[in-house]
Amino acid sequence: MKQIKKSILLIAAVAFMASVGNAQNNFNDTREKIQLGLKVGANLSNIYDSEDEDFTADSKLGLAGGVFVAIPIGAILGIQPEILFSQKGYKGSGSILGSEYTYSRTSNFIDVPLLIAIKPISALTILAGPQFSFLIKETYKFDNEFINISDEQDFENDNIRKNTLCFVGGFDINLNQLVIGARVGLDLQDNKGDGTSTTPRYKNMWYQGTLGFRLFGN
Repeated sequence: MKQIKKSILLIAAVAFMASVGNAQNNFNDTREKIQLGLKVGANLSNIYDSEDEDFTADSKLGLAGGVFVAIPIGAILGIQPEILFSQKGYKGSGSILGSEYTYSRTSNFIDVPLLIAIKPISALTILAGPQFSFLIKETYKFDNEFINISDEQDFENDNIRKNTLCFVGGFDINLNQLVIGARVGLDLQDNKGDGTSTTPRYKNMWYQGTLGFRLFGN
């Protein structure tokens, strides 16, 4: 009986490896082709303070989407610049004198990641590199039963940092024309620019999931 079980397990393992190999062969190997595509998805973002100021918040969902270009440097290595519209921010709640309140801040960025791409197989791309984020608008909302405040600014004359250096890493799963992307990113600079803003000092950190579609390069 044990010998029969071992034989069944061996046959199943061989069949599984064969199916993985066949699936890989069914994908178009696009690693040496220039590819252009569109992507859309969401950020789950929050903030942190590397100097431990007493300011905490909850994660907030936001939109993410844009274009990407995969430029090969051989079959294994490449670069992948992207241009994305990306919403980051935070939210929270509390109580003042028995009155409950909620607040949220949404920051709209144009993100430009410049990523190194490592492509061990055609179905997987590992990505990491710097990102430059350009702040275009920020909205702050505060609500309770007595007060409702909504403030929107474009920061033409504000001292909040407008251009932020970040780090991004993650991977893409390539299914022919479809691309499933996952990223994690964090700011390397805080938000306060020249340091005179009254906004609490913080850095953004976010998780990003996207679904992409290659327009050409397949």
